[in-house]
Amino acid sequence: MVLKEDTLEEILTYLEKAIENLAKETFDNLEFEGGLQGAENFLQNQFDIRLENLLVAKNSSIHHLESKMKNKVIQRKNRIFEKINNEYKN
Repeated sequence: MVLKEDTLEEILTYLEKAIENLAKETFDNLEFEGGLQGAENFLQNQFDIRLENLLVAKNSSIHHLESKMKNKVIQRKNRIFEKINNEYKN
């Protein structure tokens, strides 16, 4: 199924809030092997897994997205993790 841009935006907005909440919990209870890097890897993996699950729920997949939409996902992911890094590494 071809996903509309507004649907992708809704998914990314939901995912951003979810990952920010998970980051807060993760860094408040930092018991990850690997410290900050381990926590960041965990969050990055969670982003990817949750994104794919949300897309599958809409009868789509990251592989079905147009390149423009994939770029939007990458840019949004980078902004989310830049924000998380600025907030929790300082």
